[in-house]
Amino acid sequence: MGVDDSGTGLLVANVRVFDGIGGEAVPGYVRVERDRIAEVVADRPLPGSVPRGTTVLDGGGGTLIPGLTDAHVHLFATGSTMAELELAPTGTVYYQALAAARDMLMRGFTTVRDMAGDTAPLRGVLDSGLFAGPRIYPSQAAISQTAGHGDFGAVHDAPTALGGPPARSERIGFTRVADGPDRVLAAVREQLRKGATQIKLMAGGGVVSAYDPLDVLQFTPAELEAAVAAASDWGTYVAVHAYTSQGVRRAVEAGVRCIEHGHLVDEDTIRHLAEKDVWLSSQPFEVDDHHYASPDSDRKNREVCEGAARTFGWAVEHGVRLAFGTDLVLAPGKAHRQNEMLVRLGALIGPVEALRTATSGNAELFRLSGLRDPYRAAPLGVVAPGAWADLLVVDGDPTTDLSVLADPGRNLRLIVKDGVVHKNELG
Repeated sequence: MGVDDSGTGLLVANVRVFDGIGGEAVPGYVRVERDRIAEVVADRPLPGSVPRGTTVLDGGGGTLIPGLTDAHVHLFATGSTMAELELAPTGTVYYQALAAARDMLMRGFTTVRDMAGDTAPLRGVLDSGLFAGPRIYPSQAAISQTAGHGDFGAVHDAPTALGGPPARSERIGFTRVADGPDRVLAAVREQLRKGATQIKLMAGGGVVSAYDPLDVLQFTPAELEAAVAAASDWGTYVAVHAYTSQGVRRAVEAGVRCIEHGHLVDEDTIRHLAEKDVWLSSQPFEVDDHHYASPDSDRKNREVCEGAARTFGWAVEHGVRLAFGTDLVLAPGKAHRQNEMLVRLGALIGPVEALRTATSGNAELFRLSGLRDPYRAAPLGVVAPGAWADLLVVDGDPTTDLSVLADPGRNLRLIVKDGVVHKNELG
């Protein structure tokens, strides 16, 4: 190999490259300049010459893939328990979210969409390079009706709409309770003011919340339409939490662009999502992912998990735009299951399709934020010239054996985000 003087950067040689779009990993090398991918070359393990100052890493025949993405995280609720969210000093919640962000990056997740929590400030800190962590698409506070999935107020307190006090979850920016179109408009605009890239509403019953059975509908059509109008005025979109067919259909008719969960819908509703070109951001849950002190929440959790495989099967069959998320909450010790859930997705839809979904597929969903997208200057989720330099080198080939990603501590040999090396165990 010779040396020329055309630039500086990083070159990862002797790897098989999965670009996030194709069906297999192809031998070649990848060169990075600053924060972008400069060159992707197939069928050649090394270039004839390397720009002066370029760091060359030998991938040892491993597989280079785009950084992984997760379309449904809660950095506040991943780093903290429910007791800490409710009782710990506010700073504790932020510091633990910062630690959770670093851990996600070291598991190979270089971009995440946060679906409830005051994470726009965290995004700014991470993007500045002060601390390690993924790119974040923040929703800010998830918006709920009174007695909805985001209402964590005391049962004996009056609702905020009737003069009652906001719950702790509202004071720390995790949720916002709003009733009626006018208050929903204000709540949506509040999150946009705080830096939300998309809006999250609760449109149906939930597992962890105390007041709402899974079957209930939340927010009237007028309230949902108000949220969609306010988000559209800012060039972005609304995603909703909903499990049931009725909740999903009401949201779709209101103009919602993405459904979170959908585990209890029927096949006709899945077909309806495909017809309306609405995204489904779902999670391959298993019962043991979450444990709840409340017997009611435990029962609801089991009901949701029973629908996971069915929902994914129908989504693939009918060509729904499918996103991958994990939604791991309130159990910091189980955060590592983020990788295990990706492996489960591979068991449901195949390893290559799972990798596409968790890279270029999720990235396509993220682009719905339009001009609110803080990373719109370059493509995400692909290994291609001009794309953001978010790369992993895996010991093994996840396109044929996705289980290698279940142990990132052992099998992720290189982690690069924004052109910065955060882990290097290559020669």
